[in-house]
Amino acid sequence: MKPKLAICNFFSDIEALRSFALSHGFSGIDWSFDADALPATPAEESSWVQGLSALDTFEVRYHCPFHQIDLGHDDPEEAKKAEGIFHRIIRLVSKVRGKYLTIHIGLGHDSTEPLSWEATIENLRRLVQYGAKCGVRVCLENLAWGWTSKPHLFEKLVRGSGAAVTFDIGHAHACESVRSHYYSAEDFVTPHPDRVLNAHVYHTEISGVGHLPPDRLEDIEDRLNILRDIGCDWWVLEVRETDGLLQTKKVVDQYFTQPDYYYYSRSDNQEPLTSQG
Repeated sequence: MKPKLAICNFFSDIEALRSFALSHGFSGIDWSFDADALPATPAEESSWVQGLSALDTFEVRYHCPFHQIDLGHDDPEEAKKAEGIFHRIIRLVSKVRGKYLTIHIGLGHDSTEPLSWEATIENLRRLVQYGAKCGVRVCLENLAWGWTSKPHLFEKLVRGSGAAVTFDIGHAHACESVRSHYYSAEDFVTPHPDRVLNAHVYHTEISGVGHLPPDRLEDIEDRLNILRDIGCDWWVLEVRETDGLLQTKKVVDQYFTQPDYYYYSRSDNQEPLTSQG
């Protein structure tokens, strides 16, 4: 057994995305919404739903990489606006029977000054509850900067809101908390391993450059071991250009073929599985 490997919707044409995923052995799609191009009318929503039906052979999960759209904005009007946007997204995801939605806190800000800690926890808790009513698990992703880049604060946000977790191993590598050796990457997941439902897999993030693929297995092996050991079964290879994506897949496939590889599955009565990949 292996986790499902997914790609981002980095092709604008859905048929091209479908063809690429099939050709290269991916079984999932991590669909990122564009905050500037959300369906605005019932007709546009129906068209989006219809278009997405081309991906019915894949599991599709959803992602909101929205810059400066924050539930915990210190301005209540801005926070309310963000809540309305996320409610729209949850309803869209529910329409296509999606079950998972990843969001961020503080993305696109270079300071936490515009944000309120108390409002963030309260509003995120309400969004998690709204998602649950619609059958959608709301997942919080750790970033390379800000509150969610610090494992102890990330844990408080998750515990206080009831959110699930999307563990971004590249952000964990890049953040100051880990680079300073004050924390380790696994500190993002050890307080709540059962809540980690998604992983974003690549080597690291560099400001102004983006996500970098691993050159070799040793670059990411320790972090893949974390995902294996907690039984996270959804790995998005989060590189949005073809060569880097295929390089990442080559490294991940190498990881699966190691003689001592096993994949731990939560559905197997908490017992590790032995496997050759």
